[in-house]
Amino acid sequence: MTTDRSQFGKVAVLMGGASAEREVSLMSGTGVLQALRASGVDAHAFDPAQRELGELRRDGFARCFIALHGRFGEDGTVQGALELLGLPYTGSGVMASSIAIDKVMTKRVWLSEGLPTPRHQLLRRGSFDQKQVLAVPDTLGLPLIVKPSREGSSIGVVKVNGYSEMKAAVEQASHLDADILCEQFISGDEVTCPVIGSGDDARALPVIRIQAPDGNYDYHHKYFTNDTKYLVPCGLPAGEEENIQRLVLKAYRVLGCRGWGRVDVMIDGASRQPYLLEINTSPGMTGHSLVPMSARAAGIGYEALCVRILELATLDQALPTAAAPARPTPGGK
Repeated sequence: MTTDRSQFGKVAVLMGGASAEREVSLMSGTGVLQALRASGVDAHAFDPAQRELGELRRDGFARCFIALHGRFGEDGTVQGALELLGLPYTGSGVMASSIAIDKVMTKRVWLSEGLPTPRHQLLRRGSFDQKQVLAVPDTLGLPLIVKPSREGSSIGVVKVNGYSEMKAAVEQASHLDADILCEQFISGDEVTCPVIGSGDDARALPVIRIQAPDGNYDYHHKYFTNDTKYLVPCGLPAGEEENIQRLVLKAYRVLGCRGWGRVDVMIDGASRQPYLLEINTSPGMTGHSLVPMSARAAGIGYEALCVRILELATLDQALPTAAAPARPTPGGK
């Protein structure tokens, strides 16, 4: 790990942004900012919703810690802008970020690699009728999950228990995204597993088992109550944690993720088969967040975790050096 914090240069902690997860992002970013400063990093807050990204170069920033969540933060858009600016940034690159934010595209990649994920159906806003909506439970069974394809923090996620609830759930999700994901409900243990690093050097951290009131791990129970229980060590049967860590690492790598991330998994209570739900390429770093919790169980404190993630900041590719103009050949045309 880098010991001379001055090697990082001036660091921008990107937080806030314009997504539905702005509030959580501000909490994450504030925690990261304080941790980096306490570690001796020259870190500064930067809200892309209030400032142009071009100001990062003008103001002399050398790298960025992305603490943005959701659209315009972990969907490849900010990553692409930082690539053009030539500023190394934390987390996954443009393509991996754009795929991972889209739960349907993520499933397609995982399924193509033979990785288990719950069965699903996609509804596109404006191209389905009421009959098609009510037919979804016939295919996926009940209960089932309805959620927008490109939101995080459980925003817009609804558990549908009966046919009469389908219309309202789909309408709610359609207000947030043009793509509505209807997903098979897996009854069992809900777990999550963070990953730090890239490629062969990526490492899965301890698995956390989540026990939310009535099994409802929603936005409120994620960030604003202390009612949810987080078990780490997870207490799963022998061998299951290692199996999930191997599965999560493969899921992370096949998407081309780097730096850090967190994969959410459901374990079928009867068969003990794990199913991949989604991957977060810019996970929360709040007081209730799971990556710091898992890292702490592995002996990595919050400040050290933030510094490690920052150290892994990079670019998909360096800006090309401008080629010198070719000299005309004497006598040439």
